[in-house]
Amino acid sequence: MRIDFDPGSLGAGAFYRLLTAVVVPRPIAWVSTLAADGTTANLAPHSFFTVACTDPPIVQFTSVGRKDSLRNVEATGEFVVNFASEPLFDQVNATGTDFPAHEGEFDAVGIEREPSLRVKPPRVAASPVALECRLHSTLGIGNSTLVLGEVVHAAVREDVVVDGHPDIRLLRPLSRLGRNEWGTVGEIHDRARIAYRDWPDLPSS
Repeated sequence: MRIDFDPGSLGAGAFYRLLTAVVVPRPIAWVSTLAADGTTANLAPHSFFTVACTDPPIVQFTSVGRKDSLRNVEATGEFVVNFASEPLFDQVNATGTDFPAHEGEFDAVGIEREPSLRVKPPRVAASPVALECRLHSTLGIGNSTLVLGEVVHAAVREDVVVDGHPDIRLLRPLSRLGRNEWGTVGEIHDRARIAYRDWPDLPSS
């Protein structure tokens, strides 16, 4: 037996809570931006985040409503996605507070920043990975805006790299689940895809 949920009758808020409970785990884009004044540095977590394209390298995050991150990206054309790792849990959560636009989260929460290489918004100094992005495009959908940014530089801390590749056990990513739930990396399974030529019981030619 299943329980049926109709978005039209349930309402947007209730169906949003259902979606975020079943579209899990969701990686977190910890987005840093600069306001149009060039001085106020915003930092906020966005859990609707993924890769949009590999060539050119483009990542995307969604702003539900018109948040400071979105306004800043539209005004300046730049942002940084900082990796949200488990040791930074409290800081990531704190930057989700609805501070007024003139109060930057770096300063309000006490987060150390470092300069980016290719864009003006600062990076989170303690974050193990920073993806510096220039705005590719935005797409308004209902009450949300999809933000696509081309990654123009990636900075990865050397202590999370093993054999030239970022190691998931050292990165320790946070993820968002339903309600106020967060996830961390549990058991990791290493399994390669099966090539068609190696698929069992293939018909002989």
